[in-house]
Amino acid sequence: MPSHSSWTDGLLLKIINVIVYFLFLGSNVYTVAGPSDIYYTGKDTYVTPAPWAFLIWSLIHLLLLGTIIYQFFDGGKQVIIDGISWRLPLLAVLNAVYVNLWARHYYIAAFVFALFVSSAVTHIYYIVKKFHEPQSTADELFIHLPFSLYHGWTTVLVILTAFEAFGSNAAVQPAGVWTKVFAFLAFFFLEATAATYAFSSAEGDLPASIAIAWSLWAIFARQRHPAFIHWSALAFAILSLIWVVKAAVGVGLKLRRGGRGISLDEERAPLINP
Repeated sequence: MPSHSSWTDGLLLKIINVIVYFLFLGSNVYTVAGPSDIYYTGKDTYVTPAPWAFLIWSLIHLLLLGTIIYQFFDGGKQVIIDGISWRLPLLAVLNAVYVNLWARHYYIAAFVFALFVSSAVTHIYYIVKKFHEPQSTADELFIHLPFSLYHGWTTVLVILTAFEAFGSNAAVQPAGVWTKVFAFLAFFFLEATAATYAFSSAEGDLPASIAIAWSLWAIFARQRHPAFIHWSALAFAILSLIWVVKAAVGVGLKLRRGGRGISLDEERAPLINP
């Protein structure tokens, strides 16, 4: 039986969620509206994507704004306040720290916080997918969709930041053999992650697969030289689209059966675990 709680239940956490959401939003706005254009002045590596890859942040922000509003309703309160609980503000704070470190070019510290952000997102992702099947369209749009995109995108950020912290500067250093090997392995890992999302349940996780594919195509668009990295990125971007199509077919079939949502099988957990 659905509960009928007051909007004031868990009010402290709801207020904190609102505050940290704008902290999270502000940290990302700074990277765009700040004194330097970070997407063009940051370290250029051999896996750096085209700047339009980062537009995915705008969609995540928009969806999470819906999450913040939805927490004041019964359905949202049960998942966001009772289920996710304090993990959401923790994630927002970690993400804000990560973005500011990254924007200031402290790449090693940013990489450490990218791992923290990925761990926090993975924990929330698992809770949402495993224990909170969507009961409405609002559940889909404001809980499952944003955290699926967020999880896929932070997987990409871990790879990008690792290359910024420890990889060659493409502006001044030619790609050596090991750079090409690690770039190839990075593309393979991202494509394999997209496949894991596609097979995470009968219908797969379409938004997370799209986040990975989007990023691989952006890397292909940016990386023109050397040819090995350019064409490797294309090959894995094409493969990732196969998993997007697989997940899209799964979602379509589930919708035809009248079902909704994405569950997570225990045997098929995310590649980056908490």
